[in-house]
Amino acid sequence: MKRLALLPLLCTLWSPLHADEASDILAQSGVKGGIVVHVGCGDTSVTQALRANDSFQVQGLTRDTAAVPALREKIHASGNYGAVAVESWSGGTLPYIENYVNLLVIEDAADVAKEEIDRVLVPLGVAMVKTDSGWNKIVKEWPKGMDEWTHYAYDSKGNPTSKDYLVGPPTRMQWVGNPRWSRHHDRMSSVSAEVSSGGRIYYIIDEGSRISILMPAKFMLIARDAFNGTVLWKKPIPEWSTHLWPLKSGPTQLTRRLVSIGDKVYVTLGIAAPITCLDGATGKVIREYPQTAGTEELIIRNGTIYALANQEPWRLNQEFAVKAQSDQKRVETEFNWDGHKRNLFAIDEASAKTLWKVEDAIAPITLAIDDTRVVYYNGDGLACRDTKTGNVKFTTDPTKRRALYEFNYAPRVVLNNDIILYAGGDGTMEGVNADTGKVLWTSSHEKSGYRSMEDVIVSQGLVWNAGTTSGNQTGEYTGRDPVTGEVKKQFFPDVPEGTYWFHHRCYMAKATERFIMPSRTGIEYVDMEKQHWDLNHWVRGACLYGVIPCNGLTYAGPHNCACYPEAKLDGMSVMASEPRYPMPPHTPDNERLTKGPAYADAIADVPADPKDWPTYRADNARSGFSNQDLKKDLGMAWEVQLKAPLSTTTTAAGLTFVSEVDKHTLHAFDAATGKEVWHFISGGRIDSPPSYWNGRVYFGGKDGMVYCLRVTDGALIWRFQGAPSNLQHGAWEMMESVWPVHGSVLVENGLVSFVAGRSCFLDGGLWFYRIDAKTGEMKFRENYDDRDPETGGDLNDRHKTLQMPVALNDILSSDGKWTFLRTQKIGDDGKRVDVGPVSGDFDKQGGAQKGEGQHLFAPMGFLDDSNFHRSYWVYGKSFAGGHGGYFQAGKYAPAGRILVHDDKNVYSYGREAQYYKWTTTMEYTLFATPKAPPDQAFETAEATTARKGNSLVLGPDGQPLAVQPAKETQVGHSETEAMKKAKGKGGKGKGKAGAKAAVATAKSKGAPIPG
Repeated sequence: MKRLALLPLLCTLWSPLHADEASDILAQSGVKGGIVVHVGCGDTSVTQALRANDSFQVQGLTRDTAAVPALREKIHASGNYGAVAVESWSGGTLPYIENYVNLLVIEDAADVAKEEIDRVLVPLGVAMVKTDSGWNKIVKEWPKGMDEWTHYAYDSKGNPTSKDYLVGPPTRMQWVGNPRWSRHHDRMSSVSAEVSSGGRIYYIIDEGSRISILMPAKFMLIARDAFNGTVLWKKPIPEWSTHLWPLKSGPTQLTRRLVSIGDKVYVTLGIAAPITCLDGATGKVIREYPQTAGTEELIIRNGTIYALANQEPWRLNQEFAVKAQSDQKRVETEFNWDGHKRNLFAIDEASAKTLWKVEDAIAPITLAIDDTRVVYYNGDGLACRDTKTGNVKFTTDPTKRRALYEFNYAPRVVLNNDIILYAGGDGTMEGVNADTGKVLWTSSHEKSGYRSMEDVIVSQGLVWNAGTTSGNQTGEYTGRDPVTGEVKKQFFPDVPEGTYWFHHRCYMAKATERFIMPSRTGIEYVDMEKQHWDLNHWVRGACLYGVIPCNGLTYAGPHNCACYPEAKLDGMSVMASEPRYPMPPHTPDNERLTKGPAYADAIADVPADPKDWPTYRADNARSGFSNQDLKKDLGMAWEVQLKAPLSTTTTAAGLTFVSEVDKHTLHAFDAATGKEVWHFISGGRIDSPPSYWNGRVYFGGKDGMVYCLRVTDGALIWRFQGAPSNLQHGAWEMMESVWPVHGSVLVENGLVSFVAGRSCFLDGGLWFYRIDAKTGEMKFRENYDDRDPETGGDLNDRHKTLQMPVALNDILSSDGKWTFLRTQKIGDDGKRVDVGPVSGDFDKQGGAQKGEGQHLFAPMGFLDDSNFHRSYWVYGKSFAGGHGGYFQAGKYAPAGRILVHDDKNVYSYGREAQYYKWTTTMEYTLFATPKAPPDQAFETAEATTARKGNSLVLGPDGQPLAVQPAKETQVGHSETEAMKKAKGKGGKGKGKAGAKAAVATAKSKGAPIPG
């Protein structure tokens, strides 16, 4: 830690801060966004003023625990609660993970130890500390061994290897952010580009509707704090590539349109737009480079911008958009590199003056630049130019490359000191003298990556490659001397027997000087020194782009993958390795329960009325069903205005309960009149409605707590800390406990059951509790961590192909005998029973629906409202993951986008079974079906993952945008499929007559409405 300055006095000695002085604090700190913590928050007027704009989140800490409710009410009354919050603090350890806070404002220097300041501040973060003589400004230095990631392939030279020595196998969640999913698996990845510098991360993403990929795209350039995920600013990109590129087709060249250097961002804010330089902290325009209109790639080196510009309109938007639903094969044959010449500019970054300009055929994604050389592939061989003049230094003889040059691929060109490394996808790699163009050596080069460039990685002084494209390759890493090509190291994966390798995820590997990071299935960390592979099948990067190892962290996602659906992380997941600072101890069990003002009061045990809706989805089975009659015409009874997002509602004891999620507030309204009876502000988001039991209201919070309130007035009876310790991090654009609890807890047989945590694989895992509903006394606790509960081995090793055990939190349910966490069965003692998966076979895993334990569950979580096209609810026991698995459960059990069930039937809004797989347009249907699984699966014609034809969608001229494959009906399934479906339903619809009736029904539906 480095003390930089003793600032001029902002106030007289020991006088409290005033709200109008908050702007002075912010100005002198230099912090322009992120997490602000006010230690000693007083009456919160200064705390609120420290949130200067939407780029800030602020939390005040006070030692006066009794004052917290009133302070929260004060902020709530101003409309700011949530983004500004208050928490009690007993001193000592600050309630945050390491490297999390951008600005600490400390009104008493004795309150926080210097070691704590250093622990919680982000690198380059600031502490403003009040002392006897005024205010000290303390700035945390950038840690030794921590690195940035400024270009798509790390820097200008094309080697995707950072010098970050702090990145390692993930054990902790640093932050997670929206969106949960990329828009569609079978179309272009939503993430186009991503870079990081100056403690911020910048990325281009499609924020368009997840309900249907056929809805318009909404591309944005977004800046976040790299260490806590706070959204600092967004900038729209009005015109970008069409988002309807077919599966795995690219265009990967979009990754080269974004660069960040220090506190500046360089980007094309449109598909044909020139380069713009933005202030990284605010997003404000610093300057533009108008001569670079049509830039397809940009690289920055030593203050010079190198822009590869196409002066012609981007042909893919003109020629490709109307063929948006074409197949991959058509893209591969019709949309390859055109070989046309482009302009290459060298521009002074500061003055925007053009230094030189040349015209040449420069292949996409092959440009690599060091201090003296500009190197690229020109269609025949390598070309090298002088960085100062643009003059040609040499061109090589024709080099080998594979013939197909589609938009998800490019030859690899890497500059490494005086050597150019080249791999053209033909199975060979060359080392070329960077001064003369002479080929020094040639070697074999295994296929790597998948639907992407291949790997040429220089780390620890060697150039590395392994066969990782498909699961039948060995994965043996070979490290060669870049100068001679001599093999220096070789080693095979040291993974457990039975480890499943998928195809490599659709991006090239990245690396650091400690680890190579392929994604054969999840993210693997390959230690070259120890020759050891660390497997993490439960996390992966975004298609097209992949992952970034920088800032001591691994940045992954969002993806649209259906593999390991009940274990794999979603959202933009940012993970850290082992902590660099001592972790605070777990809270002692005797300190977990806090007794509220109403704890000793007598509370009448009034059960819920049979017509009430006392818990999430009506009952502990989450059936969503009530047997009471409703009037034919329901009019508006009352209406109140609250701020979205809101939870769903529960109703009991004459009250209706709903939470304003981001305001951390539970409201109780008179069910008859809508008048607010009381509200309660908690320490974190309340993501789902409370449960009522015997005159009491229970809910969990994202602060890691469970609350019990008196129903009549909302008075606190007790609060229980489920989180192992009081630590917060960034989650879904707000502060949350590292171990959050869902709002809707399970209350059954006088016990409250819930789970705290996010993943079995991070931060010590999930914690299952049962506590006494009246007293809050803990009955028992079970830890679901990354150890196999049966063998004690690594839980990751329990995977079978693309199936894993349940490892993610969710709202619990119960059938009266078993408690369920998604598909995981839990006994009365809290121990997991029948830990999955059932089988690695897609059909067997998805078809294991019969027998005891059928229940309603959501594989991607009950609260996922994103309409991810590969997710749906199931009434059954099992769910299969993977490209051939995610649609299987829908064939063997009642399923749909949302389900309701009574004692006999399941009622659904969702797709029919044949539309679950490989579809772009969506057709939704209301239907009812018996709860028992069918005797025969609602199967497609044959067990295949081949994609079926899309529904008829017309262009502006009234003509189909997609041509239906032969023998398929308009709605995307064949007559044989419909015949089998009719046969499976049984009854009178047997044989050809029944099949024809089913086909007629299918055909009569006409063109479904997308979405």
